[in-house]
Amino acid sequence: MSLKSSKVSIYAALLGNTLISVTKFFAAAYTGSSAMFSEAIHSVVDTGNQILLLYGIKRSQQPADKTHPFGYGMEIYFWSFVVAILLFGLGSGISIYEGISKIKNPHPLTDPMVNYIVIGFAVFFEAMAFSVAYRELGKTRGSQGLIKAIRMSKDPAIFTVLFEDFAALIGLIVAGSAIYLGETFNMPILDGVASVIIGLILAITASCLAFECKGLLTGEAASDHIVTGIRNIVDSESDVLHINEILTMHLGPHDILLNISVDFKDAMSSGNVESTISELEANIKKKFPEIKRVFIEAQSWMAQNKE
Repeated sequence: MSLKSSKVSIYAALLGNTLISVTKFFAAAYTGSSAMFSEAIHSVVDTGNQILLLYGIKRSQQPADKTHPFGYGMEIYFWSFVVAILLFGLGSGISIYEGISKIKNPHPLTDPMVNYIVIGFAVFFEAMAFSVAYRELGKTRGSQGLIKAIRMSKDPAIFTVLFEDFAALIGLIVAGSAIYLGETFNMPILDGVASVIIGLILAITASCLAFECKGLLTGEAASDHIVTGIRNIVDSESDVLHINEILTMHLGPHDILLNISVDFKDAMSSGNVESTISELEANIKKKFPEIKRVFIEAQSWMAQNKE
């Protein structure tokens, strides 16, 4: 998935959340709805999250230097983890606190119709942002299901937007339902209950996002498809007797570090080994441009197994 695709998803979500947050705060102030206030906080947090993701992408594009010889690609993983913390701490915490306050001191809404209108617009904008992120993910998911595609994705900019927008849509449904039921049955306490539920939804979303980012921060391997492709390229080289080990690690969404240990034919000269290694590296990078660094180690299969 390209960097451009990541930014398209983020910009779409940023625009939508900025517009939505303003209208939600207006509706919350005018009607006194805790559920709508929680949704407004949710949108503000999401807006800040998109800004952090854009910052993370910019930071990750810095060239390698002496202190970071492999580059800054993992910056995007760090800032995505920060997004998860903010979503949990601010979004979830404030929503639950506001909901509990409303449950203790329930009061009827001033004009529920305003909330319905705002929720309608919010659903439209969130659905648009979600569809953009879903479409960008679909460009590389192939035949994989949505859940598996998210689990296999190495681009947190995409699945973060998906998580947030999906949670936002569920939260809007909860808020709208609570406002309607509270008005119908004269139970203003439901507005506070909805706020707590929205907070719990955000907590679950943040936990899932943090779990995905944790795997990337601790060094996830490349996909099975890429590892199999690398193995096929090395196996096709006639001077290679045995592949001892293939190690990969994502240093960024589009930056993979590759280390290969191979056993070459004993009769090969050092010059032939060097030329074979150069050819293997060129072939691997040609087929998988996301592999930026390749280290090929010549080691006998028996020595490898003694370690």
